[in-house]
Amino acid sequence: MDIINILPDSVANQIAAGEVVDRPASAVKELLENAMDAGATQIDLVVKDAGRTLIQVVDNGCGMSDSDARLCFERHATSKIHRADDLFAIQTMGFRGEALASIAAIAQVELRTRMHDSELGTQVVIEGSQIVGQQPMACAPGTSLAVKNLFFNVPARRNFLKKDSVELSHIEEVFRRVTLIHYDLGFSLTSNGRLLYDLQAGSMLQRIAGLYGNHYKERFFNVEEETDIVKIKGFVGKPDYARKTRGEQYLFVNGRFIKHPALSAAVEKAYSDLLPDHSYPSYFIGLQVDPARIDINIHPTKTEVKFVDEHAMFAILRSAVKKALGQFTLATELEFDTPEEFNIPPAPKGYVPPAPRISYNPDYNPFAGAKGNDKGTKRSEKDAMADTIPLGDDTNMLSIPLAPAPTPSLPANSCLQVQGRYIVTSLSSGLAIIDQQRAHERVLYERLTQQASLAPTSQALLFPVNCQFSAADAELFGELLPDLREYGFAIDPVGQCTFVVTATPADMKESELQGSFDSILTDYKSSTLQKYSNRTQTLCASLARQMAVKAGTVLGQEEMQQLVADLFSCPMPETSPSGKRIITVVKPEEILK
Repeated sequence: MDIINILPDSVANQIAAGEVVDRPASAVKELLENAMDAGATQIDLVVKDAGRTLIQVVDNGCGMSDSDARLCFERHATSKIHRADDLFAIQTMGFRGEALASIAAIAQVELRTRMHDSELGTQVVIEGSQIVGQQPMACAPGTSLAVKNLFFNVPARRNFLKKDSVELSHIEEVFRRVTLIHYDLGFSLTSNGRLLYDLQAGSMLQRIAGLYGNHYKERFFNVEEETDIVKIKGFVGKPDYARKTRGEQYLFVNGRFIKHPALSAAVEKAYSDLLPDHSYPSYFIGLQVDPARIDINIHPTKTEVKFVDEHAMFAILRSAVKKALGQFTLATELEFDTPEEFNIPPAPKGYVPPAPRISYNPDYNPFAGAKGNDKGTKRSEKDAMADTIPLGDDTNMLSIPLAPAPTPSLPANSCLQVQGRYIVTSLSSGLAIIDQQRAHERVLYERLTQQASLAPTSQALLFPVNCQFSAADAELFGELLPDLREYGFAIDPVGQCTFVVTATPADMKESELQGSFDSILTDYKSSTLQKYSNRTQTLCASLARQMAVKAGTVLGQEEMQQLVADLFSCPMPETSPSGKRIITVVKPEEILK
């Protein structure tokens, strides 16, 4: 009995859809790439319910004929390649001819398209790979493709989708990956009727500012290099703005976002000795490579690539980034003004400066007080000589009088700071070595978690501080405002993406507000503190980390004693809110060794 059979096209398309479209963001990527390949200069993306209900892409590209509008939904239907050799000369974003067929297999699709030289366009309606209807229609030149009710006929896949905020964040990430490198095109993104991004064609730096806010313009150095192997153009972040995650690291090859561990390592190695541990640079770098020397057909999503000259690419990229960092750092250090006190006018012609003279009293005796005739304190010659420092050899000694050193009056449990990072103090069980930053994080975390039941303590700022965010981050930051106000912040929105801060908790520095809020949003979006079960704990832990005294900060004796006392009053003084060790105790027997 024969058991092998050919799968129906509808089933084959659903299987292909599982490889190409695993969530709404995947469909967004394919539709945006098709619009760019059509030669569009303006592309508008509209989503509802994070893409579950609707994903619509409208472009002003070349449009399609009646027959192409129907044929484009067939599997392996493509205008990009005609033979196998074309795979090694790919210049377009899409080429496999699987995207629309896969999307149409798992959604209800409505296509409206018209070529610029045609009077009428075409409408095609498809449900689950089945063409429901096709008819002429009056529409704008270009293409509008609406994907409705994604996974309507694959309920198991639909059930695996995350909540709307998570799926929308994936859509925004795809949108950034596409728009960052195609800065010569206009894009917009609207979610549930709200315009999140409206990006005009311009330069790459303008596109970065459009996505992340105008304050990002001052955070980057330009990097540019051209060789026979690769052409590099983009921006690398200043070391001062390094982040705790790799979220803002974008590499592009021939206009396509890629993931390449070796090239990413090349960029990070260029920052060696410039960044502290566990800090990562931001970068937006585009590479232009001969299509014949790159293979982009090794993964369905086309984010993984292979290079013929991978080792050379690594060396060139690292060198280019290092050169950019070195040039701009040096230029910054050399940009100084000459102090006015050094602007000495030249002496008049024939002027002869007088010879220097030294006035002194040859009868002065520093030990005259020993005779009792002066008011000085009677001291022996031995005591006086004990308070001098000999400089040079015995034959040419210069003695500098020293004031008597004061005897320090330290409390019994005194503290010692080591390397600007650790506090050492004695315990009954031995010697305690305390990480000051982690200790302060624990103290602040406990204080913040109890803040809800207490009146928030805050300090008014002398001058209000404006903080800017991208449209997506501004929306999320707006959701966090009630919680931030509970902890002593006075923040109000000004416009769509700007917030003004007029008061902060006592431990927060106003110069660090923008960076602290960026880090809080990064923590919240990436869920780096997964051990916490609710938003309040996550926010408290993130705030504590931003407000804590940093390693390298010199603390006074009273400050160290107060921090140690506050730490040991916490219910969990041994570990920081992120689970890192705070205290190491060296026992007496270990000290003896």
